[in-house]
Amino acid sequence: MSGPSVCLFCGSRTGLSPVFAEQVQKFCSLLAHADGTLITGGGHIGLMGIAADTMLTQGGRVIGVIPAALEQQELAHKGLTALHVVTSMHQRKALMADMAQIFVAAPGGIGTLEEFFEIWTWHQLGLHEKPIALFNPSSYYDPLLKLLQQAENQGFIDHSTRKLLHVADSADSLWAWVEAVHVPSRRQAPLLSKI
Repeated sequence: MSGPSVCLFCGSRTGLSPVFAEQVQKFCSLLAHADGTLITGGGHIGLMGIAADTMLTQGGRVIGVIPAALEQQELAHKGLTALHVVTSMHQRKALMADMAQIFVAAPGGIGTLEEFFEIWTWHQLGLHEKPIALFNPSSYYDPLLKLLQQAENQGFIDHSTRKLLHVADSADSLWAWVEAVHVPSRRQAPLLSKI
């Protein structure tokens, strides 16, 4: 039986610390060895490209979803197991969400944050019940976690919503969570039909 299907939101840059790439590589290696599948935005650059390359060199499967406009800018990874070319960012995120059983947000910029917050919001609204983790190597997301705690303290986020989010500081702890978490069936109504 195949391993989990993990959607990884991450930067189209590598960031300044080598720890980000090292930890993403380690997590993807663990996923590949468990016969898992990586769902990505389909690009070949930054942490996204490093994640895909790690999976592929370790014999794992990588499914990319990229809008046609970005494919035409030669950002698409040409060596993926499968690459879906869609017409919009909205379709891209919905298809990635449909294929994934678990969501992980690794270090990244505004695009990563937008994807992470949208999938977390969809969970809060009851559009899916898939687990979500924030991958926090080198305490990258600590300022964000402080803001989220402030939002809870000030009554803008319920504690139950905050508890939906798992935080992992290393690839090993993230993988331990992936192995232990309840993974929903792949047979669920498409998110695209709900949003």
